[in-house]
Amino acid sequence: MGLLTGTLPDFPWDTLVPYAERARAHERGVVDLSVGTPVDPTPTVVRDALAGAADSPGYPLTHGTPALREAVVRWFARRRGVPGLDPAAVLPTVGSKELVALLPSLLSLGDGDVVLHPAAAYPTYDVGARLAGATPEPTSDPVARLAQGGVRLVWLNSPGNPDGRVLGVDELRAVVDAARAAAEREGEPVVVASDECYAELAWDEPWASSGVPSVLDPRVTGGDLTGLLAVYSLSKQSNLAGYRAAFAAGDPELVARLLETRKHAGMIVPGPVQAAIEAALADDAHVGEQRERYRRRREVLRAAFEGAGYKVDGSHAGLYLWVRPEHGAQDCWVTVADLAELGILVAPGEFYGAQAAGHVRVALTATDAKVAEAAARLTGA
Repeated sequence: MGLLTGTLPDFPWDTLVPYAERARAHERGVVDLSVGTPVDPTPTVVRDALAGAADSPGYPLTHGTPALREAVVRWFARRRGVPGLDPAAVLPTVGSKELVALLPSLLSLGDGDVVLHPAAAYPTYDVGARLAGATPEPTSDPVARLAQGGVRLVWLNSPGNPDGRVLGVDELRAVVDAARAAAEREGEPVVVASDECYAELAWDEPWASSGVPSVLDPRVTGGDLTGLLAVYSLSKQSNLAGYRAAFAAGDPELVARLLETRKHAGMIVPGPVQAAIEAALADDAHVGEQRERYRRRREVLRAAFEGAGYKVDGSHAGLYLWVRPEHGAQDCWVTVADLAELGILVAPGEFYGAQAAGHVRVALTATDAKVAEAAARLTGA
């Protein structure tokens, strides 16, 4: 165990504790905008499905029920512009973080294998590579890096956490084409995995009207899903973080390989949660209602930060605002401290890579009352 933990970076959130204590000491209490954990109720349609499947004495299917996999296929066609997926190429997962952390290991990557991830990125991409003994490598240009060789897995994240960046069809297709060219040139498979869990939360044009494209979109794939995997979570769009409800879909051969390993390891989504996933994916109404909640909170917080002398960069989609002081560069920890004095807790950009050290990440996951309170403090009300 010592050897394993020795390969990992310190858990970043532990370093935020002193700032959390300072924020909690504010006379009107803390407004915690640091972690993107849902605070709104789990939709009734989902809770009813979970309760209805509560009598679940037998082992569930690692592959998921046929009804769940068909629900994912219909959802991809209806919401993501991806028709005709093979239900066999769908795999439920215990939340999306476990798959992000374990995918390099499940692919048998190791010493000498490079795992690319965005330069400003959710830290679990890096951790997953380290757990497998592979080499994590941040990059802002995966196409150029793929041309250099040695890459076995490319993580994409669109919309991005923390910066809300959206990759268009042309950008996605360029990465897929480069990965396939590298695989052919080197005689080794190159997997492109796209973490798309914020796809239903698009705010700015053109994404708000056209939708965020998936790596499985036919305009990206040319009809060939070889080496491609889309990862999705219902934590954000359906307030199901506590359910650990997620799935992956894509290349049938790749999914079959992951399924076989997961069967051996007993990595199974509980039966009642599978029923909840099926119900959640069939109901677009609650997703629209939650999106509207986040839209309102985003508008309030953005206006307040901008009015207080901050600049919001990117943030075209997703669950966060990517914020820095408007005039002059400032280390993210100074900004964290400044906001903690107001009782507002945010995440330092340094958590997401060296390139991000000038920003802080502001989550939209607080109640309307807490968001209003944060805005009042920022504007001096």
